[in-house]
Amino acid sequence: MRAVVAEQPGGPDVLAVTELPDPEPAPGEVVIDVAAAGLNRADLLQRQGFYPPPKGASDVIGMECSGTVSAVGEGVDRWQVGDEVCALLAGGGYATKVAVPAGQLMPVPQGVDLVTAAALPEVAATVWSNVFMVGGLTPDETFLVHGGAGGIGTMAIQLASQMGARVLTTVGSPEKAELAKSLGAEVAISYKDDDFVEVAKVYGGADVILDNMGAKYLARNIDALNPEGRLVIIGMQGGTKTELDISSLLRKRAAVIATNLRGRPVEQKASICAAVVEHVWPLVESGGVKAIVQDRLPLAEAAEAHRLMESGTHTGKILLTTAG
Repeated sequence: MRAVVAEQPGGPDVLAVTELPDPEPAPGEVVIDVAAAGLNRADLLQRQGFYPPPKGASDVIGMECSGTVSAVGEGVDRWQVGDEVCALLAGGGYATKVAVPAGQLMPVPQGVDLVTAAALPEVAATVWSNVFMVGGLTPDETFLVHGGAGGIGTMAIQLASQMGARVLTTVGSPEKAELAKSLGAEVAISYKDDDFVEVAKVYGGADVILDNMGAKYLARNIDALNPEGRLVIIGMQGGTKTELDISSLLRKRAAVIATNLRGRPVEQKASICAAVVEHVWPLVESGGVKAIVQDRLPLAEAAEAHRLMESGTHTGKILLTTAG
């Protein structure tokens, strides 16, 4: 198979396409002939040497894909050769084939083409598990998501809005603000020009915050929370270390929860994928939630795709396709 590997830690130029042995399905696994893989911020960290894959996972970058089942391992009866699927991966997505635990496969939602489906697994699983399963967002609450024009942000806005919550988000440009509002955000806050804490307070504060910034926003996020609020941290683009006045948490009886999806046990990932199929796929199939894809690049242009993501100018998802 063809696969993209990082020859050494570094910038996008360390990415190269190479030939690797085709994977074989272990018991409980299937092999997918990959149609497309979605990019995620964690891919950039792995390329730089800061986010190695979990033990036993492929060293090939890529945490989600779509494609067609080409082989089925012992003990798998849910999937058959020829099924069109998308999958949540611990690694291996930037390739023409990948082996995946069967519980991390999901059917392609009706009305979504096979390539576009690669934009769904990671964002849908991340948002559903963190905002609803962990954060417990309910229809009568206010939700704040940072980076509303990115892959996670565009999915979070849509799902929270569809579930009946008031949605606030931070964005970096008027164009991104327009996109966020078109997806269901009531308020799009410029993180360059405005204080999201003050704006959130105007709208009654936030009950749940989904944060990708980490240390840089920690104290301000807590300031924006309502009593009994939940801050769910899923990224560290703003650093990993800071100081916090614990009394600010105590006064609000608030919770700070840090999670990741990639390192969870296979059983937990399977449970999350099942919940996504149950709760998110019907919204996708009805048109209430859609995959937001800006660019589709061939696998050989993985370095360019990483440059685009690092530029911060894109909206929604970037996909790598294996055709051609």
